[in-house]
Amino acid sequence: MSKDDLPIIKIISEEEEVFVKMVLEMEDDTMDMLVRWGKEDATDEDYVNIAIREGLINASKEKGGDSE
Repeated sequence: MSKDDLPIIKIISEEEEVFVKMVLEMEDDTMDMLVRWGKEDATDEDYVNIAIREGLINASKEKGGDSE
């Protein structure tokens, strides 16, 4: 298996989530603090979801589709 190949991933269920994407302005030390808090609270599942989302976005860009 090459580094670009993934094993089969089976979707067991899905949940709709409503969120608002915000553009924030803050001091660097505030950003650092929030990143630290997020890393302390993030689960392995959070990292998997981020990776899958980013992978789908990148695959879409490579195929010439919209990313968002």
